[in-house]
Amino acid sequence: MSTMSSPPITGPGDEPVPSEPGASTRVAERPAEHAPSGSVTGAGGAVGSPKPGTVPATGIPVRTILLGVIGACLAALGALGAGGTLVRDPILSGTSLTWIRFGHGKNLAELVVYLGVGLLVWAWVRLGRHVRAGRVGRGGVLLAITAWAVPVMLGPPLFTRDVYSYLGQGLLPLEGLDTYALGPAALDGPISENVAWVWQTTPAPYGPLFILIAKYVVAVSGHNMIAGVLLMRLALIGGLVMLCWVLPKLAERMGGNGTIALWICAANPLVLVHLVGGPHNDLLMVGLLALGSLMVMRGKHVLGIVLVTLGAAIKIQAVVVLPFLVWIWAKRLPGSEKARFLRAAGSGMVVFFAVFAACQLVAGVNLGWIPALSANSVVINWTSLPTGLGQTLHGFASWFFSPSYDLFINTARMLGMALLGYIAVRQWWKARDGEDRNVMRRASLVLLGMSLLLQTTFPWYFSLALALAAGIALSEWATTVIVFGSSFLIAVSYPDGDAATYNFLHVAVMTLLSLLAAVSLLRPDPLRFSRRHKGAHL
Repeated sequence: MSTMSSPPITGPGDEPVPSEPGASTRVAERPAEHAPSGSVTGAGGAVGSPKPGTVPATGIPVRTILLGVIGACLAALGALGAGGTLVRDPILSGTSLTWIRFGHGKNLAELVVYLGVGLLVWAWVRLGRHVRAGRVGRGGVLLAITAWAVPVMLGPPLFTRDVYSYLGQGLLPLEGLDTYALGPAALDGPISENVAWVWQTTPAPYGPLFILIAKYVVAVSGHNMIAGVLLMRLALIGGLVMLCWVLPKLAERMGGNGTIALWICAANPLVLVHLVGGPHNDLLMVGLLALGSLMVMRGKHVLGIVLVTLGAAIKIQAVVVLPFLVWIWAKRLPGSEKARFLRAAGSGMVVFFAVFAACQLVAGVNLGWIPALSANSVVINWTSLPTGLGQTLHGFASWFFSPSYDLFINTARMLGMALLGYIAVRQWWKARDGEDRNVMRRASLVLLGMSLLLQTTFPWYFSLALALAAGIALSEWATTVIVFGSSFLIAVSYPDGDAATYNFLHVAVMTLLSLLAAVSLLRPDPLRFSRRHKGAHL
């Protein structure tokens, strides 16, 4: 019986044990901080695919997966008291457990959430060490993703209340109201009362396809809030499924490692906690964006443009990638460089406008969501670099005179948008060779720039860049930066969705723990809690 047909089980310390003696023992015995003989290390320490002839990793890291499951369950359990809970909760109301919603009880529930998230991050880092060392393959990572996603799908919303806004934006058109002109405050009932105050009067800033999805979810769930949250998660989870299928295939075309790509993006707690546990409609947008990009690279240009357009019909940010995909399409056409570009760009625009118009027609909405795109600007948070710069400069200026706060913030934000425009045009022009890896790398840089330079930045915005960059052969330094950034962004807000960025003690603790997570990827037990250890045991 071959090794592939009989997956190994795990031995002590979470070490995958080969099903046939000697089949992959040499790989399993190597400590995590060293690349195995079955991996190749490229420039900058990037870990590539196994060498031809080596045994593929099929280990199932049972202890690591269980650690993440415990973390996900604790996060979901703590969310009953500290998450995006309902104003009128049918689960705890009238029971002796209502104390976890108030005072010290809520503080305890918050600690349970943070403990759960911490264990999930720990499990993710452990899984990353296994993957990078070649001990765990795609099957093990996919099992971890599934096991970690289920608990957060079943619990209350984590670190946000946006799902209640989604339900309100779906109910408005069902009530005959314009969701692009009114906010959920125009409604009566439990949906409206659960929407965060800042979004009560805000029109929907989402595209027609998402409004259509929200309408169907509310049409089925009605005013049952728990059913509405669960159905919304089911409607959006297709984005995670698409990522799990697409990421390894993107990596094959972009020179990366498919298993590492899955670990970096789909198994990332930032994606699981915020996009799945939230939930956020970015999950479906990101899945369509990644799938559409793959189709274009495979030569199915029209289908790829259709899929990315559907992503933009959920949230407009996906449209940024379309001009980059035009270069890939143009490269495969005959004729001069100019003729190829014009033909690809013209065809792409026809497909985009036709698909978007069809979405609007089916959803029965207009373009009113475009003015609503600026609604997020009411959120002032230093996680947006221009906003943070404006706040800092205003603070310095306040030592000498009484400057206008809005003047500093708005000026910094305008400069940030100008810089983002320059970066986007420059990276787009440098992608004109149409080579898959170059195009995706530069598109990822623009998506990262969007996450950093938009007027408002939320943690889950970084998932856009992750979805495309995960397939690239990333250096060791880039991977550790991703671990640090993901770990920090997960808990940069409170479990109920309120911003924690101005609680500087909280930020300092999160920074130190995130640094520990990043270091732990490369150096097991960096705090030396264990006198004797092997890399695979931690």
